[in-house]
Amino acid sequence: MAQTQTSEDRIILVTGAGRGLGRAIAQGFAASGVHVILQGRNPDALANTAEAIRDRGGSAASWVVDLADEDAVGAGLAGLPAIDVLVNNAGHRDRRPLPELSRASLCTMLEVNLVAPFDLARRIAPGMNAGGRIINVTSIAGQIARSGDAAYTASKGGLDALTRALAAELGPKAITVNAVAPGFFATEANAEMTEDEAIAEHLQRRTSLGRWGRPEEIVGPVLFLASDAASYITGQVLAVDGGYTAHF
Repeated sequence: MAQTQTSEDRIILVTGAGRGLGRAIAQGFAASGVHVILQGRNPDALANTAEAIRDRGGSAASWVVDLADEDAVGAGLAGLPAIDVLVNNAGHRDRRPLPELSRASLCTMLEVNLVAPFDLARRIAPGMNAGGRIINVTSIAGQIARSGDAAYTASKGGLDALTRALAAELGPKAITVNAVAPGFFATEANAEMTEDEAIAEHLQRRTSLGRWGRPEEIVGPVLFLASDAASYITGQVLAVDGGYTAHF
């Protein structure tokens, strides 16, 4: 059976690592003893994350690039070491009713949430050793829908499907491809929503655990999927939602 490298030898690339779930995931990997490459568009945010990791004895480097810029992505990857674990976390959300969403708005959402993960996987997977991992951060919006969020829902549903397709294609190389689907997490992007009492009451009724998720609670599921313990799991989407999608 193909074996993965020891944790100290592995290189992890986390996209959208400057804040929120990406920052938490990057810090979690670094705490496990691996070298983490932090991707994002905001150099200050990445520098802050990298500094926080190093202050705790971890190893991190920043890669400032817009994932929608195909040429810049290609040039940047050429200068990076071989990647053992790719975490496609970077995402974009545009909550608007259907009549207000232009074709261009949908294309922007798809470019960041679906095309970029596809592009990184096709570029990075050929250089992965057996035991490589690709982990997509999708959303429970890929499985369930609500009014006023059509473009985001479509993009995350596509990422769920891409996870299964890549698992089928890369399985013969002993590379697993899985996803985590976060529910309601109290991140910077959701700061305004976390202060809304109506949403808090909704989550209390609608989720099994009755609360917002904390960013650090996404780390364990991602690290599990990247570990040897998950070596026979591929093509799966793991909901990390406090029971939102299971609660009737």
